[in-house]
Amino acid sequence: MSAPPLFARMLDDAALFPPGDAPMAEALPRHRALRRGSRADYVGPFIVADAWLGDLEAALAREAERAGTPARTEAPLEVTVTVPGGPAGVGPALQRAGRMPGVRVVGAEVAAAPGEPSAGVLAAAAALTDHLPQGAHGHVEVPRGGDRSPAVAALAEAGHRAKFRTGGVRADAFPSEAELAAALAAAVAAGVPAKCTAGLHNAVRHTSAETGFEHHGFLNVLMAVDALLGGARAAQAESVLAERDGKSLAREAQGVLGDERRSRALRAAFTGFGTCSVDEPLEDLDALGLLPDDA
Repeated sequence: MSAPPLFARMLDDAALFPPGDAPMAEALPRHRALRRGSRADYVGPFIVADAWLGDLEAALAREAERAGTPARTEAPLEVTVTVPGGPAGVGPALQRAGRMPGVRVVGAEVAAAPGEPSAGVLAAAAALTDHLPQGAHGHVEVPRGGDRSPAVAALAEAGHRAKFRTGGVRADAFPSEAELAAALAAAVAAGVPAKCTAGLHNAVRHTSAETGFEHHGFLNVLMAVDALLGGARAAQAESVLAERDGKSLAREAQGVLGDERRSRALRAAFTGFGTCSVDEPLEDLDALGLLPDDA
């Protein structure tokens, strides 16, 4: 059964990234299996940093060698390339990925250049405009700190999407509810689609038993964006991000699930998130009763 619009293609496969740190030899076959499996409609593109494109090339060559034919035995591998080093790396990375047999580049994500936030965002957006394949989506990681509204507004003018970091391997990599709510509010106000990256391992906000870090919940983020689309202010979205009652969030989500137009509008605003485990988010949604019975 296909995924409901609220969750379709929501989970970008970031298995290569911390804390999962899966080697390419494991991550690529696993992604292939996910895209062939019963929950394929929930899975987005395979996320690869530009520094790992050589590893991807080698893994694809091994696949082709085992198959005895060029790498066309599988559906095209949909790849999003991340370029953390900034705009200068976008062109070389996308050119290299675009030459790989059996690969379709569907997106690129680039960190804004250092300096004045709006100028950095515009420089990153310009690199995406110059090098993105037709039909691919570009995300610019908007720098943290201060009011991000001008930088997000610059993205609206450039016609690209925003990326907000929601975690990492240190406690200070996790933005507060107020910081994230303000960023999401800026994106909704500017009409800029946004995604999140890192830290969203589970549906509901929680404190990690292993690290003590405060993790945002991806369902909290979805419902916060839904509230903003409905006219809520950033302070109200902050309250949604702070909610730790999974049953309460699930009730709100059920209302969205039952409204296809609202679901599609929400996912147009919040495009998804990178996760090193596709299974964990789906297990959480299942436990909250938010997946179809045969999903």
